[in-house]
Amino acid sequence: MRVLSGIQPSGSLHLGNYLAMMKPMISYMDRSQLFVFIVNYHAMTSVTDAARLAYGTLEAASDFLALGLNPDRAIFWVQSDVPEVVELAWILTCITPMGLLERCHSYKDKISKGISPNHGLFAYPVLMAADILLYQANVVPVGKDQKQHIEVTRDIAIKFNSAYGDTFVVPEGEINDQVATVPGLDGQKMSKSYGNTIEIFLDEKNLKKKVMSIKTDSIAVDDPKDPETCNLFQIYRQFAPLDRVEDVRNLYVSGGASYGVIKKELFEILWETFRGPRLEREKLLKDDGYLRGILAEGARKARAAGTPTIEDVRKKVGVRY
Repeated sequence: MRVLSGIQPSGSLHLGNYLAMMKPMISYMDRSQLFVFIVNYHAMTSVTDAARLAYGTLEAASDFLALGLNPDRAIFWVQSDVPEVVELAWILTCITPMGLLERCHSYKDKISKGISPNHGLFAYPVLMAADILLYQANVVPVGKDQKQHIEVTRDIAIKFNSAYGDTFVVPEGEINDQVATVPGLDGQKMSKSYGNTIEIFLDEKNLKKKVMSIKTDSIAVDDPKDPETCNLFQIYRQFAPLDRVEDVRNLYVSGGASYGVIKKELFEILWETFRGPRLEREKLLKDDGYLRGILAEGARKARAAGTPTIEDVRKKVGVRY
């Protein structure tokens, strides 16, 4: 079984990235053929600073490796290092109905948040489909906000297979309901676009500042609270030990939950959770030659995996003559 997912280097990676994508993908290393990549073409829909995109790509790669991704047990590369994906995206664009893209919620949501509309943002799902279909992925772990894009990928694959014969695996999306939508500082989905993130590798001072700024209500400490509607608790439960999570949940329900105390405890848990990876990341970023070597080897493997598919597609659509 091939499992594939990618992450944008459009800014420092945050807890939402870690819980929804990075941690689940790393867990697949021992039980699947794992494909993990840095989607820098996708990031161009929001990042126009070349230096920022280039450094962000290496930074995202170092984050993944520091958190435990082993490049010997996964294919790990940068999207732009496999040009075949752009070729496939164009071919898929030519069979993708406009209505399919016009119905995508993500585009509408980003525009409503003030992100400048452009064709790349609109056609984002087609490039995502090419990323998935080129490698014949069976399973794609994604956050809840990407569910519709997986459905678009499935629709495109089915339409192509119907028109040209059996070509693509029709992939399945995988969403962990416990982390489907990780709340940010303001209670909205944690997203770089919304500026409400808690970055994984913040320094101690800024991590504490961000955790302490998580938005909470004004209910008194001794009064009962609903843990399921509290974004602080939703983040806390992802990192605290299970027995402690139950203790805190009981405090919410019975009364006695102090937001200030819980925030302080969350900060300490996060600082310790990522202490080892933080040190490893610092070492990796100091040796970008080593990072580039890993990504180059990953790109070689990714191109080898995708070549049979693109050759088949070229013949079927008539551009190989």
